[in-house]
Amino acid sequence: MSDSTVSELEQIKARSRLLRGTLVDSLADPITGAISEDDNKLLKFHGSYQQDDRDLREERRKQKLEPAYQFMVRARLAGGVLSPAQWLSFDHIARTWANGTLRITTRQTFQLHGILKRNLKRSIAAMNAALVSTIAACGDVNRNVVASANPVQTPAHRLAYRWTERLSEHLKPKTRAYHEIWLDEQRVAGGEEESEPLYGPTYLPRKFKIGIAVPPTNDVDVFAQDLGLIAIIEHGELLGFNVAVGGGMGASHGDPSTYPRLGSVIGFVVPEQLLRTAEGVIEVQRDQGDRKERKHARLKYTIDRLGLPAFKAELERRIGFSLQPSRAFRFDHNGDRYGWTEGDVGRWHLTLQIESGRLADLPGQPHLSGLRAIAEVHQGDFRLTCNQNLIVANVPATQRAQIDALVAEHKLDGHRRLSGIRQHAVACVALPTCGLAMAESERYLPQLLPKLEALLDRHGLRDEPILLRLSGCPNGCSRPYLGEIALIGRAIGRYDLRLGADFAGRRLNRTLRENVDETEILRELDTLFARYASERQEGERFGDFLVRSDVLPAARHAIDVEVFA
Repeated sequence: MSDSTVSELEQIKARSRLLRGTLVDSLADPITGAISEDDNKLLKFHGSYQQDDRDLREERRKQKLEPAYQFMVRARLAGGVLSPAQWLSFDHIARTWANGTLRITTRQTFQLHGILKRNLKRSIAAMNAALVSTIAACGDVNRNVVASANPVQTPAHRLAYRWTERLSEHLKPKTRAYHEIWLDEQRVAGGEEESEPLYGPTYLPRKFKIGIAVPPTNDVDVFAQDLGLIAIIEHGELLGFNVAVGGGMGASHGDPSTYPRLGSVIGFVVPEQLLRTAEGVIEVQRDQGDRKERKHARLKYTIDRLGLPAFKAELERRIGFSLQPSRAFRFDHNGDRYGWTEGDVGRWHLTLQIESGRLADLPGQPHLSGLRAIAEVHQGDFRLTCNQNLIVANVPATQRAQIDALVAEHKLDGHRRLSGIRQHAVACVALPTCGLAMAESERYLPQLLPKLEALLDRHGLRDEPILLRLSGCPNGCSRPYLGEIALIGRAIGRYDLRLGADFAGRRLNRTLRENVDETEILRELDTLFARYASERQEGERFGDFLVRSDVLPAARHAIDVEVFA
């Protein structure tokens, strides 16, 4: 490919020497708190983003200072599982080199914010010492593989999680650049020529996401993934996986050629075929994806350009076998279930609500200290959820009282008093650190929720479960297009109001109002809540009511899951 046929980032990847670039030199430069522009793009493949505090930009500009540069580091935690020892390592890094908080992401992992350049290498090395890597947590590669956080109800559930681990390990980049840059591994001179057998020298055209869901719970939003895998379990046996391709949440305001898309179900594979199938999907995207225009580079656009029948045929040609017809499945829920649940081997699991996934010590809410105290005595493991919550998992029955006491002492028991909408609220980070944010999200959620609860109280709907998603921009990290109510940032204090997704993650919402402020949003919702309270059918969810009542505009793109198998 000539330079004129690919984007600038493709050129940077091509000359990066498998993700090395000049990162070593950039990190060693004492003159600035930043790294070079090209290295900043490569840094994402290593699990980190350069950011700056946007609250301080103007003041620092006036003082003729460079922006307050800092780094976000994201771990790769397949299925969101980590041991108490690993939890304590993250806690130590957060308090020593980051901003004193841990943030659970919508992909079942931790982000640490506020790390200065001089502390970046030691932070990543400390994670590695705890047997946690950051490689491929960002960048144009397969990212963190997510899985249903249900803490192993049956042996088949555990087996589905094991496939999550295998996919994560099998599909990670093979370059040794990560070990050389962050762990001081010496490159062997004259050794075997290094290569990326799956990704190639320029990796993928865009990021790639995989998720495994175990019906009837769709807590990973499996149809939002580039490759969604639906575990088919019958009589306690894992038979295999339905395969869904082409999900993706990102879009751009004012550009109708970009859009969210739900994955299409194209067939079924037995477990032994899973790794090769995943490789095949990645290979098609690697070779057919758009490397000139990044806005159109996700798998969903590749599929829509080729056509689903042609994509499936090419996939089957590459993997050497035909996909079987998809198996029947049913989803009824995509949130988290709070409180204690019992597993199949006498162990218990406690799901705690963590607002926006942010764990910090705040006045009257010593949550970070509380989880540290739990990790110091916990005999099981921890599981992060795609809804930014936390499961203290695999607790022996004899330890439940001790865990409950620590939860109460550190005010982590708020899930017992949550309204229906607060139980299912998800927000992205947005301002002040995300460079893409157009409006507030995480910092706005605590202000918005009481106002929504007041409206719901007025109409007798306080306990009604409603999926609420907030996003500071249209890129979709909080999966806003799958919210029954979603606010997508346009500018400070202004959002698109989208409504009408379903409660199981199988239908996209639609835009009711564009670029409106809080007053207009609350006025619209007050009217719709009133109608819902008086006109809904028995057991009808809010999103389903809106669709049945025909209050939403026609969809520009398909909004329901397609089954092509």
